[in-house]
Amino acid sequence: MKFKFTAITFILTFIFSTILLTNTSAQNKNKFIVNGYVGGYRGLVKVEDIDAQKLTHINYAFVNVKDSAAFLTNLKTDSTNFRKLNELKKINPDLKILISIGGWSWSENFSDAALTPSSRKLFAKTSVDIIKQFNLDGVDIDWEYPAMRGEEGNVYRPQDKENFTLMFKDIRAELSKLEAETGRKYLLTAAVGGSKSFVKNTEMAEVAKILDYILIMTYDYGGKTVNHHTNLFPSKGMESGSSAHQSTLDFMAAGVPPSKLVLGAAFYGKSREAETKTNNGLNQPQVLQSKAVSGQSGGFGKLKTEFINKNGYKRHWDRHAKAPYLFNPETKVFITYDDKRSIKLKARYVKKYNMAGIFFWEYFNDPDENLLNVIDKVLN
Repeated sequence: MKFKFTAITFILTFIFSTILLTNTSAQNKNKFIVNGYVGGYRGLVKVEDIDAQKLTHINYAFVNVKDSAAFLTNLKTDSTNFRKLNELKKINPDLKILISIGGWSWSENFSDAALTPSSRKLFAKTSVDIIKQFNLDGVDIDWEYPAMRGEEGNVYRPQDKENFTLMFKDIRAELSKLEAETGRKYLLTAAVGGSKSFVKNTEMAEVAKILDYILIMTYDYGGKTVNHHTNLFPSKGMESGSSAHQSTLDFMAAGVPPSKLVLGAAFYGKSREAETKTNNGLNQPQVLQSKAVSGQSGGFGKLKTEFINKNGYKRHWDRHAKAPYLFNPETKVFITYDDKRSIKLKARYVKKYNMAGIFFWEYFNDPDENLLNVIDKVLN
């Protein structure tokens, strides 16, 4: 009986352990990314104010591109920020810290850096040298935009389409060398524009094979009509317009698996002036280069303090777009933004479509963690 009991106990223990390991693996596999961009370009980051337990990844913005090399413009503050960000791993050992190269203001030299085999190798090596030097976890590329004009003065070429892919191949090769040295896994990601034009001017199916994650900037949508800048779905009457849903479908159609797609959320608002008060400004012609929008909007913390149902602004909800907006009928200024309700719906969308997770710009725009807490509750 003793042997029989021991054997049964062993079998039951083995089965239970197998189930537990399977469930644990499933939980790890299903863990969603919560990636926050942190703006180091301003100087020293208040790292002590970052809630590391609610994040899986931090993308440090930004590293510059100069003479075909990745370049730390603010070496003194950047190096301090890297050291302090790494200390957050004492709180969350699984936290990953990546450098984000480029951005809206520092993308003008990407086309040159990606142009030739020698320039690509230099760019790849210098990118990886930074994460090696500062013991970081990966490289994020924010090229705005390949083969298209971004900020005025940016260099762009038709060859960018192919060179975008080749650049990632070279960075991945350098990361593989570093992995062989250290025995660690390093990440390679990209922040990509949410437009159909971005998809058209890149080889996303090939790029997706190289990258760990693709972060769709499902914000900063615009046009000549007053509308949302970070809406989940189109507004009524604007069905052919931009939306996070349409951007997601476009990238999936281009060959990117949903498991590599990360949905973008805006922790800030954008203001626009409508020509009329009709429909609270929504879908109305926009007054371009309006002076009335100056100083209106900002990060979610500012919106909550100064604008949401304050100072002549009233909050409205677009049930078709699943997005909030503010409107001041006196000035006809319209403010488009994400709030707790829209963020909750975006997080649920990520789960529904089995996407990799959610990311946001920018961490310190929500100092009270109103939006981050919603993401954490839905995805964890």
